[in-house]
Amino acid sequence: MQSFDVVVIGAGAAGMMCAAEAGRRGRSVLVLDHAAAPGEKIRISGGGRCNFTNLHAAPANFVSANPHFCISALRRYTQRDFITLVERHGIAWHEKTLGQLFCDGSSRQIIDLLLAEMNRAGVTLRLSSKVDSVGCDADGFVLALGAEQLRCRSLVVATGGRSIPKMGATGFGYDLAARFGLKVTETRPALVPLTFEPALLERLKPLAGIAVDAEIGCGRTRFREAMLFTHRGLSGPSVLQISSYWREGQEIEVSMLPGTDMFDWLRAARAANGRRAPHTVLAEALPKRLAQTIAEAEGAAGNLADLSDKVLRRVAEAVNGWRVRPAGSEGYRTAEVTLGGVDTAGLDSRTMEAKTVPGLYFIGEVVDVTGWLGGYNFQWAWSSGWCAGQAV
Repeated sequence: MQSFDVVVIGAGAAGMMCAAEAGRRGRSVLVLDHAAAPGEKIRISGGGRCNFTNLHAAPANFVSANPHFCISALRRYTQRDFITLVERHGIAWHEKTLGQLFCDGSSRQIIDLLLAEMNRAGVTLRLSSKVDSVGCDADGFVLALGAEQLRCRSLVVATGGRSIPKMGATGFGYDLAARFGLKVTETRPALVPLTFEPALLERLKPLAGIAVDAEIGCGRTRFREAMLFTHRGLSGPSVLQISSYWREGQEIEVSMLPGTDMFDWLRAARAANGRRAPHTVLAEALPKRLAQTIAEAEGAAGNLADLSDKVLRRVAEAVNGWRVRPAGSEGYRTAEVTLGGVDTAGLDSRTMEAKTVPGLYFIGEVVDVTGWLGGYNFQWAWSSGWCAGQAV
């Protein structure tokens, strides 16, 4: 039976980072993945350029049942540390918006960086290798891969979440956690487009493809970024962000001209030239089709001079206080990440080791730590992977 100091299940961002660090410390390391290629989520990320971290990454940018859990890892291995690694490999990068860092070239550069780091550290990578079961005894862990068995002293679970199942995502990591007695919090799609019920979709059908800069809120949480009307509902960065905080049955509030007092703006337009049509005035600040749809929906017909303050307030609310109750989300099919996961109460925040199972580690997306859109989830992968790599 072949034996290793460390076996990492999952050749994604966190798994490869951990393997490289453990190998660099002299451990014999094997990385297993059921996919035919490593780093598939890295490859498709950031429109093929990989939004590999964020300059502003901090604990406040992460969602978890225990928001303090991620503090140690993010402080011990920061975005600056990963940027240094990127630059050491000669990868050119740029900041896009809001601190988001992308490769100038291809996301493949980040995969190649991780493969090079693992190769330099003597890590063995085996792809198209499905782990059927995991057991443990006094000497560590025994993994069954078909008829083959492997042994290791430390086992790192970096299997990711359920998002994007067409790429092979499964709940294997959660099942493994439960097998060893660890709790798993509720999991659900996150950073995902929201959908509307059929009647509302029919009314908003003409708006599909229109984008606006919007502020979207749910409860006390608000994001201001682009919003896109789709043939299923709403998407765009601001919608993906709020999806991590929204729950079925809740309303979201949308402001399509944030920072503008729409009622005062409309009254001023009426006083300046009351003969103009409301949708024409709205089209000065909003896309034409959107302006027309809002005016029609609020009964703002005729000229501005014919409209009462009551109607103008209604139009203003439709623009900057639109309350809508999504029917659901597009689900794991298009979700960028999975919210929830292995309960952090059962893990050591410094090492990612299970408190009740020595030698068992959980890192990356499989853990109940979910970042905002914009490179934060990759930073969690680097940080948690690095921490586990120092401990195994």
